[in-house]
Amino acid sequence: MQLCVSLDNATQEENLALAQTLQGFDIWLKVGFRSFIRDGKEFLEKLKAINPNFKIFLDLKLYDIPNTMADAAVEICKLPIDMFNVHASAGKDAMTTVMKRIENIPHRPLVIAVTALTSFDNETFTYIYNEDIKTKATKFAKDTFEAGMDGVVCSAFESLDIKNSTSKKFITLCPGIRPFGEDAADQKRVADLNLAHEQQVDFIVVGRPIYKATDSKKVVKRILDNI
Repeated sequence: MQLCVSLDNATQEENLALAQTLQGFDIWLKVGFRSFIRDGKEFLEKLKAINPNFKIFLDLKLYDIPNTMADAAVEICKLPIDMFNVHASAGKDAMTTVMKRIENIPHRPLVIAVTALTSFDNETFTYIYNEDIKTKATKFAKDTFEAGMDGVVCSAFESLDIKNSTSKKFITLCPGIRPFGEDAADQKRVADLNLAHEQQVDFIVVGRPIYKATDSKKVVKRILDNI
């Protein structure tokens, strides 16, 4: 299991300060919409300059027609990142198109697909997708696997079912992790480290419990000691 820290602070300066604090750790950093739209490629380069061994997950959740997604994926592969994601609900054809377009790019990043956002509870998810989360997330994961992608974004609650339906090597990256039972905030389906272990999660994404902590370094060390 690997730790991915969300850089979701309000400013670039705060995010860089957090990365500086954590520069001694072998971790992933998640860069999302706000940070990338505001700070761009230069921000990614600054993170790599702090520690070239930092792995960067660019969390932009591509969702469009197949050709547009594939064009965007090619451009993303030119950035100094190690993983990015798309939405599985864009469809199997779109995901297959993305993977075919980038298959010959040397050292391409990992590509994973979002199944069900962890902000959904089952009722609101079913209203939109007409199936319960567990059933649909597994279907999305099968499509992602068959499209040749490397894994999925899911909650920890779906991780083991997804691996059993695809492959033990198929990556599950799980947001909404509250390592030691911290407050869930705006997440609906949260899990602690024990559940993540039981569900064979590959990547845990942790945000607020780290970047809002008075001693972020101490929290990260505690998490790594437990995984």
